[in-house]
Amino acid sequence: MKNTDELIDYSLLLITHMVCADQQIHNKELKYLHRLEEKTKVGELTKEEQQKILSQDENLISVDVVAQKVLLEQRNLSMGQIMIMAYIDGFYSPLENRMVERIGQIWGWKAEKIQEFVKYAQTHIDPIQDDIISTGSLWKSQDYKAAIEQCKEIAQQDFKFTESALQAAKATFDNLQIDIDIEFKLLNTKHETNQNARAETSQEVLKQLENTKQYLELEVFRKIQRIGESLNTKQRALKYFTIAFLGKTKAGKSTLHSIMTGEGWDSIGVGKQRTTRLNRVYEWGNIRIIDTPGIGAPGGKTDEEIAQSVIKEADVVCYVVTNDSIQETEFRFLSLLKENAKPLIILLNVHKNFRDSRRGFYELDKFLNNQEKLFSLDGLSGLGGHIERIRRYAQQNYGNDYFNIIPVMLLAAQLSYQPEHKHHQEQLFKASRMQNFLDEIWLSIVEYGNIRRSQTLLGCTAIELENHCQWVGEQAQTYMNLTERLKSKRQNVAQQISQATIDTRNFLKNEIESIFKDALNIIPSFAEEHWESSESRMKLEWEKKLNNIYFEERLNTAYKEAVSLFAQEVKEALEEIGRELQLIAKLGGLTFSFNKQDSSDERNFFQIGGGILGFAGAVMLLIPPLVSIGLIVGIVGGVISFIGSFLKSKQEKRMEAVEKISSELQRQIKSSKQNSISTALEQLDKTCNEVKVNINNYFEELINPLNAISQKLDSAHSSLFDKSVNFLNRAYAKRLLDWSCNKYELLSQDCIDTIIAQLSKDSSGGISIVTKMSVELKKDIDEIRRIIQQSVTFDQQKTAIKIYDVSGGIVMTSLFKSVLNFFVQDDWNYTETEPGTAIRLQVEMENSDFTCYAIIDGESKTFRFYSVSPVKIPQHKYSQMAEFITRANYGLILGNFEMDFRDGETRYKTSIFVGDSELDYPVIKRMVYSNLVTLDDYFPSIMKIVYGNISAEEAIKEIEEKQETEEDDEAA
Repeated sequence: MKNTDELIDYSLLLITHMVCADQQIHNKELKYLHRLEEKTKVGELTKEEQQKILSQDENLISVDVVAQKVLLEQRNLSMGQIMIMAYIDGFYSPLENRMVERIGQIWGWKAEKIQEFVKYAQTHIDPIQDDIISTGSLWKSQDYKAAIEQCKEIAQQDFKFTESALQAAKATFDNLQIDIDIEFKLLNTKHETNQNARAETSQEVLKQLENTKQYLELEVFRKIQRIGESLNTKQRALKYFTIAFLGKTKAGKSTLHSIMTGEGWDSIGVGKQRTTRLNRVYEWGNIRIIDTPGIGAPGGKTDEEIAQSVIKEADVVCYVVTNDSIQETEFRFLSLLKENAKPLIILLNVHKNFRDSRRGFYELDKFLNNQEKLFSLDGLSGLGGHIERIRRYAQQNYGNDYFNIIPVMLLAAQLSYQPEHKHHQEQLFKASRMQNFLDEIWLSIVEYGNIRRSQTLLGCTAIELENHCQWVGEQAQTYMNLTERLKSKRQNVAQQISQATIDTRNFLKNEIESIFKDALNIIPSFAEEHWESSESRMKLEWEKKLNNIYFEERLNTAYKEAVSLFAQEVKEALEEIGRELQLIAKLGGLTFSFNKQDSSDERNFFQIGGGILGFAGAVMLLIPPLVSIGLIVGIVGGVISFIGSFLKSKQEKRMEAVEKISSELQRQIKSSKQNSISTALEQLDKTCNEVKVNINNYFEELINPLNAISQKLDSAHSSLFDKSVNFLNRAYAKRLLDWSCNKYELLSQDCIDTIIAQLSKDSSGGISIVTKMSVELKKDIDEIRRIIQQSVTFDQQKTAIKIYDVSGGIVMTSLFKSVLNFFVQDDWNYTETEPGTAIRLQVEMENSDFTCYAIIDGESKTFRFYSVSPVKIPQHKYSQMAEFITRANYGLILGNFEMDFRDGETRYKTSIFVGDSELDYPVIKRMVYSNLVTLDDYFPSIMKIVYGNISAEEAIKEIEEKQETEEDDEAA
C-alpha cells in the first residue's frame, strides 16, 4: 500500500499555491491549472489538498512543506510551471515574487538560476495567454470598442502621473525614515559625550524617546509598503475597466458573475471555489470583474477588509442586496467608498424560489404571466419600501444619493442559461430585468469610462495620498504641540523649583533656630550645676547636655529633611506635569515611555528618574555634620580659666562664674547658629540649583529632538502635498474639466498649468475646481455630480495685475479721481485693489471674460489700462507667442501687447501721458473700450497658438483678413 506522500502530487500543489499567492484567484490561472490537471492523473487526495489551498483552509499544507516534498527531478519543471502561472494573468506581483524566492531558498537555488526561469516565462507566456482568453461576448458595438480603447489610452497617460506621485511619496517617506534615524543617532552621540549626572539624564531621555521612535519608524514603514502595494495594484489593473461585486453571503454575487461572464466558477474544473476567502478575478477583452468573498461569512473577512481589497483598483463598485434581508449594518462599509470617491451601483436582487419541488414550476409560470408584479413599487409586498430603506441606509454612509438602485431577479436570468428552460429563454432573461443592469455597466464604460478610469488612477490615488499626508501633518502638529507644552512646563517647573527652594530655606532656617534655641535654654542650669567643676568635668557634662537634646543629630536631620522636602515638592510638581503630558501624548497619538514602572503600574505617569531627583539625595548623603560639638565644648575651658584668675568669695565666684559661663556660651552658640544657618543654606542652594539645572537639561534634551522631528515631519508633509497630493489633484481636475467640456487632449503638465489654478475639497469630499480662465461646460452640473457621484463646482480664478519696476519689484501707483468718476458714471462694477492706487474690473466680452486694471501713476502723471488674457502661455509656446506679439504690435496704433516671461501672463495695454491736464470722459472711454475690443479680437488667435498648430504669421493673417472683411461690410 502506498504512503500518503506517494498519493499526493506536491508539484501540482505548489503550482496551486501560486494561484493564491497574490491574494486573488484569477480565471486565467484556474484555466491554466485545469490544463495541467488534464495532463496528469490527479488523485482524490491531491484534489482535496488543492481545494484546501484554493479556499485558504486553516488546515492546508503550507508552501514550505509542499516545496520540501517536491522531488529533486521534478523541481525544474515545477519552477517553469510556477513562473508561467505567475505571469499568466499579465502581472508578476511582488507577493508572487516573494513566494518564488522562498521556494528557491528552500531548494537551495541561487538567484541567477531563478532568473533563468523568469526569462523563460516571459518568452513563453503570450501564446498561452492568447489560447485561454474567454470567447464570451459582451457589447460588441463599435461605440463600446472605441470607448474601451480610449479608456486604455487615458489610463496609460494617467498612470504616468500616478506612478510619479506614488514614487515621490515613497521617496518622501524614505527620507523621513532616514531623518528620524539621524536625529536619534545624534542624540545617542550626544549621550556618549556627556558626563556624570548629565549622562544619566541623557539616558532617561533616550529611554523616553525610544518608543516614539519605534512607533514612527513602524508607521512610516507601513506607509511605504502601502504605497508600493497601491502602485502594484493600479499597474495590475491598468489595461482594464474594473467592476467589483460586493455583497453578503448568498446575496447573488456569484450568480451575477456567472451571468455576465457566461460561465460559473463551479464549472471551471478545479472544484468548488464558493468558500474561498480570496477575491476571484475574471478578465476578458479589457473588462475585469472582481467577485469578492461574501460579507458576513463565518470565519471570513470583515466587510471593511473586503472593501479595502478592491477599492484601489475598482472603477465602479456593485453592491448586491436582497429584498428579504435589509439591515442598516450592511451599509456601514459604504463610508469607505465615500472616502475614496468610488462610484456605486446598488443591485437589488429580488428573491423568489422557482426551484421548490412542489411549487417551483407554478411560481415560475405565475411570474412569467405577470412579470410586473414582483417588481411593483406599491403595495405591502412592493419594492418601494425596500428601495426607500436601501437609499436611506446607503445615503447615511455614502454621503449622497447620486447612486442608482437597480432591481433585478438574478435567478430568472440564471435559469435563462439552463437547457431545461430553453423554450422560454428570452422571456426569462427579459423578465429578470438584467438588461437594466447591463445597460448601466455599458454606460459606465462607454459614456463614463474615461472619467471613471481617471477617478481611480488620479482621484482615488490622491485621496489615498491625502490620508498619508494628513497623518504626517497630524504627527507634525502633535510633536510641535508637545514641544511647546514641554517648553511651557519647563518654565513652570523652574518657577516651582524656585518656590520650593524658598520654602525649603525657610524650613531649614526655622529648624536650625529651634535647635539652637533649645541649646540656649539649657545654659542656665548647666552654669549653675557646673560653675566650679573642673575643665574636664565641665566639657564632659556640656557634651552630655547637648547629646541629651540630640543637638548634632537634630541639626543634620534637619538638613536631610529639608533636602527631602525639596525633593518631594519637585517630584510632585514633575509627576503632575507628567500625568498631563502623558494624557496629551495619548490624545495626540504619540507613544512615549514616560514612566519607568512595570506595565502593571496603574499610575502610568511621566516619572523623572534618578538622574534628576536621585541627584538631590546623593548630594544630601555627602553633607558633613553642620555643627561640631567639640567646637562648642571648647569654649568651656576658656571660661573656667578666666574665672579661676579671680580671688573672691564663693558666692561671688558662683554668681560671676554662672554669669560668665552663661554669657560666653550664649555668645558662642549665637555665633555658631549664624554660621550653621549660613553654611546649611549655602549647601542647600547648591543642591537645589544643581537639581534645577539637571531638570532643565532633561527638558532641553527632550525638547530638542522632538522639535527636530516635528520640523522633519512638517517638511515631509509639505513635500507630500506639493509633489503627490496636489500634483494628482490638479491632474484629476484637468481630466474632469475636459470631460465636462466634452474635450479630450493628451494629459501633460503644461496643459494642466495653463488652465487649472487649484482643486480643493470640503470635509464631505466635495470638489471645488478653480480655473485660470472662463470655461463653458457642455454637461449639466447635476449630471456631472451624478456620474462621478461627488459634489463638484467650477469657478474662475480672480487674478491680480502685476506692475514691475526696473528692479523687478512689484509696485502700485496713486492719483485717479477722474478715472474713478468715469467708471462710476459709466455704471461699471469695480473694486479698488488699493485705495487711491488701482481699480480692478471683470468684463464679459464676445470671445472671453477678461480681468482689467485701471492705474493712475501720480509720479509719472500717466493713466494706464490693462486687460489680461485669462490663459497663461505655456513655456514651450513662449517663442511662438513672442513672434505673434511682435507682429501684432507692429500694426497697432493705440496700445500694445505684453507678455511676462516669468509666468506666461499676456495682456493688452493702453496708456496716456496726462501731465498737468485733466482726463475727460471721452478720452478715458476711447482708451478703455479700444483696449477691450482689441484683446477680444485677438484672443481667438491667441487660443489657436496655445492649443492648435497654427503659426504666428498665420494667426495674424487671419485677424487682418477678418478686419478687412468687416471694413468692407461697413463700407457697403
